[in-house]
Amino acid sequence: MSGTLQKGKYGESGGRTSDRCVQERHNKAEHERYRQAAQIIVKGFLCFLIIAPPLVFGQELTSSRPAFPGSPNESSGGYATVGGVVEPARVTVSAVDYGQQTKRILFIVPNFHSVSAGSQLPPQSAKEKLLNATQDSFDYSSFIFVGTLAGVAQAQRSTKEFGQGSLGYGRYYWHILADQTDENYFVEGFMPILFRQDTRYYTLGRGGLLKRVLYAMSRAAVTRTDDGQPTPNYSEVIGAGAAAALSNLYYPSRERTWTKTGQRWVTNVGLDVFALTFKEFWPDLDRKAFKGKF
Repeated sequence: MSGTLQKGKYGESGGRTSDRCVQERHNKAEHERYRQAAQIIVKGFLCFLIIAPPLVFGQELTSSRPAFPGSPNESSGGYATVGGVVEPARVTVSAVDYGQQTKRILFIVPNFHSVSAGSQLPPQSAKEKLLNATQDSFDYSSFIFVGTLAGVAQAQRSTKEFGQGSLGYGRYYWHILADQTDENYFVEGFMPILFRQDTRYYTLGRGGLLKRVLYAMSRAAVTRTDDGQPTPNYSEVIGAGAAAALSNLYYPSRERTWTKTGQRWVTNVGLDVFALTFKEFWPDLDRKAFKGKF
């Protein structure tokens, strides 16, 4: 009987040792994934620092040329509506024929911060930047957009801890709403104030398809300072990263890894790139498909 007890004791001890070995291997594998994810994030940021300066200082863009009073191709006067605020603007005559933005896309999607091609606007104040972030976060269309993303995420079971059903959908909804709000305030509010950068999208409006696509996509890496000079878009890159990091405060522990945080960072920037590209071509779509009705 003592032999049986001794065997049972050793068997239990051996089982615990085996469990510890499995756990250690799991921890090492998890640590390796964290290390690799951190390397990817660091390398991506370094690539941004390398690529951004040539884009900033080596690219001459039509939309960034200032309009000078008295120029023969300029018409002064008129106003531009940005962020719900009417501002005086100088618009070249050629800008009338192309790249004219509307306040909303299809009467629904907010487009308050897109500037028509050729327009020159005064610098934004800190209050206006925070207003931009607030408008994008709490516009009625934002809640519709969040609801769609929540439905897709739940269907894909992207965060299993949230579960299914109406309660699960509610968890997905408020997490995505918080993500969107964080990103808007960091990218359009706090970081632009800190780095003194312009949050508006200046439409190029003309040129070849590839040129305009590359221009729109590059706005995630290049923007303007408050005084109109091109500069690396620290507000987008750092702001999106800060929002992804902040989301670790309210996501389940399994979602707070380097890999998951990096994925949210890339998703934030990717969605912004898509939005900027669509905004670049919205005036063409509105003019050709909808005859300027929207």
